Formats: sequence, C-alpha cells, structure tokens
Amino acid sequence: MPKLILAVLVVVALLGVAWVRLAPHDPARWHLDPRMVSRPETPNFHLLRMGDGDAAAPLFDMAPGALAERLHAVATAQGARLLAGSVADGHMTYLTRSRVMGFPDYTTVLIEPAQDGSVLTAFARARFGYSDMGANRARLQSWIAALTG
Repeated sequence: MPKLILAVLVVVALLGVAWVRLAPHDPARWHLDPRMVSRPETPNFHLLRMGDGDAAAPLFDMAPGALAERLHAVATAQGARLLAGSVADGHMTYLTRSRVMGFPDYTTVLIEPAQDGSVLTAFARARFGYSDMGANRARLQSWIAALTG
C-alpha cells in the first residue's frame, strides 16, 4: 500500500510539472497595456510605470522604433520568446521560463515617444505561484541595464 501511495504521488507530481511546461498560452490574456493593468494581489510581478509602479518607467535617449528593436534583441538573446504584439508597434509580450522548473513568466513592454526620446513601460509577472522570488524584477533590471550599457 505505501508503494501505491508513493506511485500515485509521483504521477501527480509529474502531471503537475507537465502542466507547467505544456499549458497553452492565451496571448489575449497576457498581452495587456502595462499603463492600465491593475496591480496583482500576489507579489509575483514587477511593474515599471509612472505613478503606482514598483519603479518609474525609464526614459531613453533614442527613438521608439530603435528602442523597440534593441529591446527585442536583448530579450531574445536572454531566451525570451515573442508571444504577442510586434516590434514595429512597440508593444510586445514575451514568454520566459525559470531555469530549473520552467515556470512561465510573461513580460509585456510598451515603448512610446517621450520628450526627445522614448519611455519604456513594462509589466512582468509569473503565471503560476504566489511569489516569483524577485525573478521578474531581476529580468527587467537586466534588460534595462543592457539597454543603457
């Protein structure tokens, strides 16, 4: 009997891992306007926007199109996959995964003209779980560092 219980637990755990890795992605659910999203109640996100963001939306001294292309290059070089939107529109949602378990995270960016350059508004969040252990904040900080470096 203990072997049967253990076997059932292993199967349930494997099904859970398979769901995390293979669950379908609905672009309509994740491709949002980061200026308008409500702050989630769970601490598994990071929001860059003016006002109530976790940090202010950064300004860049380059045209919106150039910033969008550069950000896309940085994101894809770090393993992100464009899930929705387009570089041409400056509104993109990327799928990234955690290193060990492959948990999906979604990062939506919106690049708009501002002053003599561009502003980058972004909303990075985990699909599953309560906490992301700072992964979304670290990802956005890494992308911004690569854009400013």
